[in-house]
Amino acid sequence: MFTGIVEETGIVKSFDGKKLVIECSKVLENTQIGDSIAIDGCCQTVVSMTSNTFTADVSSETVSITTFKTFKTGKSVNLERALTPSTRIGGHFVQGHVDGTAKYLGNMTFELPDKLEKYVVYKGSITVNGVSLTVSKLENMKFSVAVIPHTLQNTNLKELKTGDLVNIETDILGRYVEKFLYSQNNNITEEFLKENGFM
Repeated sequence: MFTGIVEETGIVKSFDGKKLVIECSKVLENTQIGDSIAIDGCCQTVVSMTSNTFTADVSSETVSITTFKTFKTGKSVNLERALTPSTRIGGHFVQGHVDGTAKYLGNMTFELPDKLEKYVVYKGSITVNGVSLTVSKLENMKFSVAVIPHTLQNTNLKELKTGDLVNIETDILGRYVEKFLYSQNNNITEEFLKENGFM
């Protein structure tokens, strides 16, 4: 579990489609093998470390559903260590389970894929490349977020160019509400559960 408050940006040192090596510093403090680190909002397990890098084994599912498939050496990525019991929750509860990608349209506006539009609400929380943000505008399969200068300066959102893909995680509350309502109406099916990540 994460908060969506990025601790630092790291650099992709290498990625062969299976092993991802990230160069960084702050998130390595007190980190051990087996710990979780969100990379552009995608929860990954640390499998090895050096004094200035960590390595994660990336599944084919992760590659197919996230922006990892576009990662090249030198790319800047947002990093956040998993919550500890004493961590202040400055953003919102983020699982690090990316729902899909959205296209950047400029001016902090993004185009949503059909399957995610129903989970995004005006003034609700959303995670973009691992950054906890609030939806400031929502219409016609597009949403906008207001980003303060501090967030822009300390994340890779400042590097976005029109047409870039970003990782999106919608607020988990929407999924639980949907499941509850379907269950109440006895309309829930195994296919629905699989499509929406409950199974």
